[in-house]
Amino acid sequence: MARRVVLGVETLARAQTLLRGRRVGLITGPTGVDGRLRATVDILAEIYDLRALFACEHGIRGAVQAGGHVESEVDAETGVPVFSLYGASRRMTQQMLDAFDVLVYDIQDVGARFYTYLYTLSYAMQDCARAGKTVVVLDRPNPLGGRKVEGPLVQDGFFSFVSQYRIPYVYGLTCGELAMLLNGEGMIGKPCNLHVVAM
Repeated sequence: MARRVVLGVETLARAQTLLRGRRVGLITGPTGVDGRLRATVDILAEIYDLRALFACEHGIRGAVQAGGHVESEVDAETGVPVFSLYGASRRMTQQMLDAFDVLVYDIQDVGARFYTYLYTLSYAMQDCARAGKTVVVLDRPNPLGGRKVEGPLVQDGFFSFVSQYRIPYVYGLTCGELAMLLNGEGMIGKPCNLHVVAM
C-alpha cells in the first residue's frame, strides 16, 4: 500500500486555537498546496478570517518570473489584499503588521540556503517578534531529506539576502525545523511566538 506525507496544511485542525476568531495573514506562493493541489490561500480563505496575503518571489499565484519585482495587488480569487515582500521592500511595514493577528507561512522549501523564501520567513519572524504577533509555520518535507548536511558555513564578508545565517549550504532541515533553529538559537535576534504545525 502506498503511503504519503500528510502536510502541515492538511493538519490545520492542530492550529485551530491559534487561528479561529483571529485575523489571519498568510505568506505563500504557488508551492503552497495540499495533496490535491488546492492552494493554501484558498483553503484558509474558506475556513478562517483571512485578511492579508504576503507575496515573496514569484508572487502568490506564481505569475512573476524568478527575480522579478512583485507588486502589491488584490488576489483575484479571494479578494484579499496582497502585500509585496519582494519589491520595494522585503520587510513588513506597520500597515502590513496591523492587518493581521497571526501570520501563517506555507511554502515548499528546497533544502539549500540560497533559496529566498527562507529569508522572507526569517524577516517576517523578526517583524512579528517586534510587533508581538504569532507566527505559524505549516511544515513540509525537505526534498533533499533530513540526513544530508553539506557545504561550508557562510564566512564573514559574504553575507547577503540569500546567505544571512551561519548554516551549511545544504542544511538538512524542514522549513519548520529551520524556523525553530533560527528562533531558538537567537539567530534572528528577539524570538517570535512561533508554532510549527508538524507533518
